[in-house]
Formats: sequence, structure tokens, C-alpha cells
Amino acid sequence: MKRTIAIIAACAVVLASAGVAEAAAVPSPLTLVAAGRTVTAERYVDGDDVYLSFNLGLHVIAGKDPLVIRARRTGYDKPIVAHRSVVTKGKRTWVRLPAGTVKDFTGLKDFTTITIADAKGKTVATYKTGFCGNSDQSARTRPTAPATNPYPMGCGGENPFTLGAVWGVQAGWNAAITDQPRSAATLKNLKAGKYTATATVNPAYRKMFGIPAKSATAKVALNVVEVEPVADKSLAGAHEAHGQVSDRLPEFRAAASRPTVLKAAPTAGPKPDLRSLPAWGIALSQEDGKWYVSFGATVWNAGTSPLVVDGFRRTGTDLMDAYQYFFDAKGKQVGSRPAGTMEWDDREGHKHWHFTDFAQYTLLKSDKKLAVRSGKEAFCLANTDAVDYTVAGAKWRPENTSLETSCGANTVVAVREVLDIGNGDTYTQDRPGQSFDITNLPNGTYWIQVKANPSNRLGELTTGNNTALRRIVLGGTKAKRTLTVPAVHGIKG
Repeated sequence: MKRTIAIIAACAVVLASAGVAEAAAVPSPLTLVAAGRTVTAERYVDGDDVYLSFNLGLHVIAGKDPLVIRARRTGYDKPIVAHRSVVTKGKRTWVRLPAGTVKDFTGLKDFTTITIADAKGKTVATYKTGFCGNSDQSARTRPTAPATNPYPMGCGGENPFTLGAVWGVQAGWNAAITDQPRSAATLKNLKAGKYTATATVNPAYRKMFGIPAKSATAKVALNVVEVEPVADKSLAGAHEAHGQVSDRLPEFRAAASRPTVLKAAPTAGPKPDLRSLPAWGIALSQEDGKWYVSFGATVWNAGTSPLVVDGFRRTGTDLMDAYQYFFDAKGKQVGSRPAGTMEWDDREGHKHWHFTDFAQYTLLKSDKKLAVRSGKEAFCLANTDAVDYTVAGAKWRPENTSLETSCGANTVVAVREVLDIGNGDTYTQDRPGQSFDITNLPNGTYWIQVKANPSNRLGELTTGNNTALRRIVLGGTKAKRTLTVPAVHGIKG
């Protein structure tokens, strides 16, 4: 970890190496560089498995214009279509990428080829890696580059029902290249010794982005050393205290006092639009003689305004009164409405304030009538998932992405929770009381229903898209239940 941190720190400062200096002097649209000349890889053996830990310090630097790619699908039955920004004489146009360039929402497929050769020049490993450009560790590589980077901090794609993504490298900024193979077995033949790693942007992308050959390759010396595996001595399950995002960012602090409320939510102007994604990550488990179906549930904001909810504590209690705020087209607050309550959740893994009127999870019978209701009925609002960053007004770099730091401590008298445009809030229902107890349910077809704004207390553009259904099939015997989860238009998540 110390080695990796050292390399990352060096990247922000040492990107003034010869290759970077050339990129700054005569920038090509994209330039591949190595931050340093030599890196160390730690090799360790665990039984029959061999692992190598390294960071080659490879980066792409954007030229005079940023690299911007927008990928989107209009439905789960539609392919992902990607376009890149092209600037000609100061005018931006969007050019469609060839079919197959983008297969998912993790980035450009097979962007680079990395070849590792031993001291005699013999190739011992070769593999391809993808690239998206988004990073929370990018830095300027020349003083004339823009002062800030507007693009997202992560590639995304973890949620199988993602709808749209934006990938970008700011002009004159760097973005790290993925340097690990998909399988650790690819590097099994690298023994302790000295090697040379050569990374090359693949021909299709050199042509696509107009990258000169001299700007498309970078080399780094790789020293592989043997190390002993170190046992994890961390305290499993220990609760760690986290600073809150509101401690450093005033926009995440609740108002100084309870607001004066409107008689009704505004009929016009920007509003959130809460939409549910189909349940995902569905699994069957057994615990204490009972069978449970666990799942992930995401509600996202496709509207024209963030969802902003403040909670004000009832003195001496673990309950807050919640209010939703409304804004005009310029972002000026125009009023608020009561939005239910927030409650303190003192359980391990939570330790924050939950908004009680955000979503509801139910398991329905084949006829869509109630079978089981999840015990999860309150939520910490946070921007955990980038669902569609191509929608207008999407917040590409949200600060409140962690459930541990976004929803206040038990010492506060007020808290603010926010779900930004384009972002989703995901909860994994994998605990008894949250997952569905299906022990006594007969075999057959069921539906997992995810419903946003179940009590209609939140003002939004429409409530017609608040519900999503996902079909599952229960089978087997009481001693050995089975679960089948049909794909949604080929999406198995």
C-alpha cells in the first residue's frame, strides 16, 4: 500500500518527465506516458495461486482539447451507443464510435496492449486492458491546463442497470491506464527478476483519436521481488468513526432553523424524478434454518432538480422531522414541504440518520399481490451509483457518495441528505429483516418490487415511473430451496 501511495503521489508531481514535457510542448490529441522509469512488483504465493502487486504508473494525457465520451442506452433491450466529442475550429460536434467499441459502462474495450519481456527480450506475458479516463487522482501536467477537472471520478458500470455514462480527461490533465490483467494467472510466469513492460495504445484507437505512433507507446522497467503473504490483522466487523461530508462542505449542512412551509409543492419549476431500477444481485441463502432471498435495490434521480431533504431533531429523541426543498431554474430556494421523518439507526453498519419515506421493497406473488414485505423501510440518501450521467444537469462529481459520511452522527440536531441528478442510491438487502424470508412460501413465480416515494410525500415531476419489477422463480424442497433469476433483455445482474 505504501508503495502504491508513493507512486500515485509521484504521478501528480513527477509527470514532468521527458515524455510529459514533450506532450506539453507539442501535444497530440492523447499521449501515453510512464510517470517513472522503474517500478517494483511484489510477487507472493498462496498455495497454488501466484499474485503480483504493482502499479506501472502509466497515464494518458489529453492534448489541447479534452477527451470526452458519452455512452448511453435508451432501454435495456437496446445496445449501448457511444459518441466522442470532436472540436474543430472551436466548434464541438459528437461523433459516433464504431459498433462494439463500448460493450458495457466500464470504459473503452481493449484500449491498450501491455507486453512484459524478460532481460533477454523474451515475452513472458501479454494482455489487453480497457480505459475510461475518469479518476479521482488526475492532475494538471502543464501550467496552461485548465485549473479544474469537471469529469467523473470513477468509471462506473458496477450497477448492471446503468443507463448512461460520461468518461473524460481534461485538456492537459492525466488519467491512469488500467495495468492489471483480467486474470492473475496471466502473470504466473513472472519470477523474481528484471523485466521491461511496454504499453501501447491499440491501432483502432490510435486511428480513432489521431494519436501519432511516438505518442502511443510507453516503457517502464519492472523489478519483481518475492514477498511473504501478510495476514490481515484488521478487526473484522469493528465500527470505524468517519468524518461527515457536512463537516467540510457547507452545502451539506441543514438550514439553521426549521423552514416556513408551502401550502403545496410548486406545480412548475425544477423537481426531482425518482425512478426505480430492477432489483439486482439477487441470491438465495440459508441462516438458522430459514431461507432468504437477498437483493440490491436502486432508486435514482432523473429529474431537473436534486432531491434535498433536511431533518430537524425533536429534542431529546432519536427522531427528526423531514422537509423537502424546492428550487427555481437558477437554483434559488423557493420553499419547502413536510416530507415525513428521519430516525437514528444505531445498528452496526449503519450509525446514521435514515429518511423514512424514500422507498419500499416487497415480494409479490405471481398475481402481483403481497407475499412478503422487507423490513427495510428507512434510508440514508447518498449518491452511491452513477446511473445516467448523460441526462441534463447530472452531477458528475458528487461528494456524498458514502453511506458512512453522508447522513450525520447521533450528536447532531439537524442533517441534510441529497440525491443528485443522474445519481442513484443503492441498498443491498442481505440481512434477516431486510431480505425476504421465503421459508414458507410455495414454489412458483414471484416479483421483487422496488417502489420509490411510496407514500407520495415527496414532490417530483411524475410518480408514474416510481416502480420496477423483477421476476424470480422459487423451486426445490424445504430442505434445499432453489432460485432462478431470469435475465432482463439479456442482463443477468
